[in-house]
Amino acid sequence: MIPALPLAIFGLLGLGAFVGGAYVFRDSLLRAVTPDGGASLSRAIAYGDGPRRTLDVYVPRNAEGAPVVVFFYGGSWQMGRKELYGFVGNALAARGIVAVLPDYRVYPDVGFPEFLRDGAGATRWAKDNIARFGGDPSRIVLMGHSAGAYIAAMLALDGTWLRAEGLDPAEDIAALVGLSGPYDFLPLTGPTYIEIFGGAERPETQPVHFANAGAAPALLATGDEDTIVSPRNTASLARRLRGHGRPATEVVYAGRGHFGLILPFIGPLRSLAPVVDDVAVFIHAQPMQGGQR
Repeated sequence: MIPALPLAIFGLLGLGAFVGGAYVFRDSLLRAVTPDGGASLSRAIAYGDGPRRTLDVYVPRNAEGAPVVVFFYGGSWQMGRKELYGFVGNALAARGIVAVLPDYRVYPDVGFPEFLRDGAGATRWAKDNIARFGGDPSRIVLMGHSAGAYIAAMLALDGTWLRAEGLDPAEDIAALVGLSGPYDFLPLTGPTYIEIFGGAERPETQPVHFANAGAAPALLATGDEDTIVSPRNTASLARRLRGHGRPATEVVYAGRGHFGLILPFIGPLRSLAPVVDDVAVFIHAQPMQGGQR
């Protein structure tokens, strides 16, 4: 995990609080400590019906043909708001990446697979609209942290959800970036998770089950002290992708836990781990659209 002192300072500064197994960030203070680098922000754009189907777009200054990230936040499939993750959008935009941050429906309102349907809808919106924000619709990267990394991985690997939106992962997704993601976590034991996923043993809910020879290049990162989502999830998916002949870069950050991979996107905490730079380098190295892999 993150060393106790930096995490305690983070809380004392009022930047966030630990709630229900997820770190909940405070938007106003995070904006104050995370420079936008000149990025412009378009808020609350609808990609579907209802208040949980809107997205925010962070655009680098003078963006033209820029790579695009659709970023899904974590929160145990039960909580989260895109406004609380503006620091991710700003960090990516500062590195020349157009960032799309969608909200999606969560439990108890919905369970699996509805948050995947929402993620696919947000990706469809990006494909259709991102060019007018300076993004290249042939360079869409799906990215997430924790439960959001699960959503990104399922969309990238199980074509069911994107195909329902008229997209194909092999043609329309340039890459996958997963941070501290649960990809291979059966059997479920907690009653809430069993309810969310409709049973304790459903392989069709697992990203690792859908690794395939057409999968997009992947950057899968974890911390070796993650006690919330075991690092074996990252190792398992990376191994399965490589077994299908697909490029899967596995990065393990020493001395870092579950939140040690998302907190460095906040300006003053950048030095906790080189996550932002590693992600940006990987994304900029993916110039080809899916069908040209």
